[in-house]
Amino acid sequence: MDSFALLIAATLNAGTVLAIAGLGLLINERAGIVNLGAEGMMLVAAIAGFATAVHTGNAWLAFGAGAAAGAVLAAAFGVLVIWLNTNQYASGLALSLFGVGFSAFVGIRYTQEKLPAMPRFELTLLGDLPFVGPALFRQHPMVFVAIALTAGLAWFLYRSRAGLVLRAVGESPESAHALGYPVRRIRLLAVMVGGALCGVAGAYISVTYTGLWVEGMTAGKGWIALALTTFATWRPARLLLGAYLFGGVTMLQFHLQGQGVEIASQLLTMLPYLATIVVLVLISRNPTWIRVNMPASLGKPFFPGG
Repeated sequence: MDSFALLIAATLNAGTVLAIAGLGLLINERAGIVNLGAEGMMLVAAIAGFATAVHTGNAWLAFGAGAAAGAVLAAAFGVLVIWLNTNQYASGLALSLFGVGFSAFVGIRYTQEKLPAMPRFELTLLGDLPFVGPALFRQHPMVFVAIALTAGLAWFLYRSRAGLVLRAVGESPESAHALGYPVRRIRLLAVMVGGALCGVAGAYISVTYTGLWVEGMTAGKGWIALALTTFATWRPARLLLGAYLFGGVTMLQFHLQGQGVEIASQLLTMLPYLATIVVLVLISRNPTWIRVNMPASLGKPFFPGG
């Protein structure tokens, strides 16, 4: 039971990275913008957050630095695709490649650095409960922030006027423009908020999840978060559940190894990516379902007055 409780705790921890990044990408896509640069933004944010934590010893400043780095890169991407009308897919891939190279270059001096001791978090009394204490209540606060963000985003999208406007921009930007809404500025703001959340996820990886800097340490998590938005049919609650599903598959490899299961480590490492492919294949078998749930103007450029 103790090992199962630790597996649940590790699943929540690993899923938090995917959930925060996925929520950011969901905001982008609800506004009609596809950003394939999540991997690059997360890597740049990871080194920005790690460097900040090394020099200040403050994890929350590190998350802020990660969010700022992600927002700046997303703003540059937004200007390219929203005002200059460059191809969203090509620009996103370019951003991802830039982030990989830039983070590797900047991070050279931090490869051997170690973070100062960070405080351990545990909810008083609840953390001492048998099983559920170590499984649920000895988590970093960002685990609970991810859950709160999911609930807040669901309320924002379906219960607030601003959320309705955001969805309208993603469904029919021409109609939103005709009603007087600044479609381009709304899309840029959505892209920057999404980039900031990807940045927080990147900083969480280097500062909390691993506590070190390694080149390419996101290991495809940005791409998995991107796939999660489709897997969740652009709904926050489903995305959170999907993030925990993929987080559980990721942690299962370590759990099995710890239990002495004789399976090649390479095969276990493949599990999260294999699960991603299987889910996408299953979803793609029903294109009507995707088309009904997908924002109608996703990936399409908008030309005001054109």
